[in-house]
Amino acid sequence: MNISYNWLKDLIVLDLTVEETAAALTRVGLAVEGIERHGDDTVFDVDITSNRPDCLSHLGIARELGAALGESLDVFEPEPEIPMPPVLAHDIVRIDDPKRCYRFTARIIRGVKVGPSPKWLVERLEAVGERSINNIADITNYVMLEVGQPMHSFDLDKLAGGRIIVRPARAGEKMVTLDDVERSFDESMLLVCDAEKPVAIGGVIGGLESAITDSTVNVLLEVAYFRPDSVRTLARKLGVSTEASHRFERGVDIDNIVRASQRAANLICELGGGQKGEFIDIYPTPIHRSEIECGDISNAVARLTGIEVSESKAVSILDALGIDSEERDGTRVFSSPSWRYDISIEEDLVEEVARHTGYEKIEELLPPASGAGEFQAAEPQKASVRNCLIDMGYSEALSYSFIDTAWDDVFQPVPKLDGSDRAQPVTLRDSVIENAVRMRQTALPGLLDAVKLNNNHQIRDVRLFEIGKAFISDEPGELPTERELLSIVASGGDLHADRVEPERTLDFFDLKGAVDAAFEAAGVEAAEFQAADLLHLRSGQSAAILLAGNKVGALGRLSEEVAQKYKFRQPVFVGELDLTAVLAADRRASGYSPIAKFPSVRRDVTFEVGRTPAVADILRSARSSGESLIERVGLVTVFEGGSLLPGHRAVTIRVEYRSAERTLSEEEVEYAHSRLLAYVDAELGLRPRK
Repeated sequence: MNISYNWLKDLIVLDLTVEETAAALTRVGLAVEGIERHGDDTVFDVDITSNRPDCLSHLGIARELGAALGESLDVFEPEPEIPMPPVLAHDIVRIDDPKRCYRFTARIIRGVKVGPSPKWLVERLEAVGERSINNIADITNYVMLEVGQPMHSFDLDKLAGGRIIVRPARAGEKMVTLDDVERSFDESMLLVCDAEKPVAIGGVIGGLESAITDSTVNVLLEVAYFRPDSVRTLARKLGVSTEASHRFERGVDIDNIVRASQRAANLICELGGGQKGEFIDIYPTPIHRSEIECGDISNAVARLTGIEVSESKAVSILDALGIDSEERDGTRVFSSPSWRYDISIEEDLVEEVARHTGYEKIEELLPPASGAGEFQAAEPQKASVRNCLIDMGYSEALSYSFIDTAWDDVFQPVPKLDGSDRAQPVTLRDSVIENAVRMRQTALPGLLDAVKLNNNHQIRDVRLFEIGKAFISDEPGELPTERELLSIVASGGDLHADRVEPERTLDFFDLKGAVDAAFEAAGVEAAEFQAADLLHLRSGQSAAILLAGNKVGALGRLSEEVAQKYKFRQPVFVGELDLTAVLAADRRASGYSPIAKFPSVRRDVTFEVGRTPAVADILRSARSSGESLIERVGLVTVFEGGSLLPGHRAVTIRVEYRSAERTLSEEEVEYAHSRLLAYVDAELGLRPRK
């Protein structure tokens, strides 16, 4: 941001030299990165961080200098005026989208003569890098640079119906903007329109057709407030950035609008003639100042920075910065000024005091160590789970904890995060990502975004997992409950080392195997699986994950509806479980068995089943048959198609028999095996397939 030294001296008594002024600004956090002479003026190149839009003007910089030097400001103050009554004003200005346009003012100035700007105005603009256009355009730019409020002037006679409507764009609408580019709009974009067509893009740039020209006589001066994230999204979609959008998307002072409008109108009448008309102020969405309770600001500064400053000095610094305070119910309450959106908590107040007291007063001391570091209770288990999945070919991913509300009713979270018992999702007041205002209850959207990104880069074989937090609010205003999740996705083929083509296509059982391995790595009892229908999973290819009889998650193939949203062209399998619950479970008892001295005997048996019973039920039944010679029961294959009836599957399991005392005879194995088959038949009604 270019700041004129002479311009600053018009706003504040400044007895400092150029070098001293630069040093004073740098000391309070406004780093001066360059100093350049421009005629009889000097221009500072000041680095303005994105959280300080109030300093994108000479007034903002003067405020900081005034607080640092103890000097008051000499700034234009608007005269009291009564806006046009709403019943009449709405015939001239109407806001159809008050969620994105909080305030819109208009002032009509008739009998204006457009021409060159006076020398002083041209020199002041050129000093800070702005070229002169004409007196009307130069005045709006001048006032923006002076007080930080973007504005736009229309040729009133070119506005159809002589009115302004702020509304969303209609599909197919187009407009040639001031940079002589025709731009097309979609229904998500906010436009400033007349009675027939768009005349400006809200908070970004004006239209060429309604622009001020040498023949303009009557001017409509717009000074408005547009929601920052709306302007940011709009500017990025259109690929255009202007001085106005740069300020709007960071946040301008909504209470500064009247000052800016009067200042510009007065200059137009002074330099271009004309007569001011009535003032129209449509203000449907007020912004309220933040209030921060801080019983002892001096103690807070000392606690957080180590700087010792008296209570009166701290309050004086904050007061000089426009942060008012009052005693209320035995504590001090501070109110942030309308131009400081970045002040909302106690730490912000501390930062302001420390900044103007001097960061150099913070001593360079290492914090005392309270003891040796150690793992949190579950960290070794989580490390084992990570290493296990990585060894299985999965890559660890990290996704955002913020997701779009569009996914609210798409994914079914794990128990304790599913919004039951009056619990509610956690919504952010100010999100750093457009539309991502929800703290996630599931990590699946982020992982599926990663799968889609890989697919877009022609990487079809993807296996990812994430261990991360999910959130839900038990009571409004209370801190949310946090649960650790293990989320897994798999898609494509099983690609082995040194192979170009995958050996086979990944399926449900690959994901189930990963979950089984994760449970084993965590050192808890084996997972159980039970067929279940879930919101985001395909019916018949999904299961609930149980631990000690309690549901802790689910896995299965992504439903067609969700897959279509991501435009997946191949099956995607997902699983998610409550890792907090898993790691809190009783550890699996570890036992020692000597190496077997005698050989085992294996028997494979195939059952033809419909959708029920589930494979897990078949394995459970075989394992619980009570035969003492059974050492292990496992799944071999699940086959569909061929000569099987539609909807039927051939499930093959393997039973391993062994004795620790002798080599089993064929008769012993056949007897035990026949008893197992009889038990499965009696419990599930299944007989071996011939």
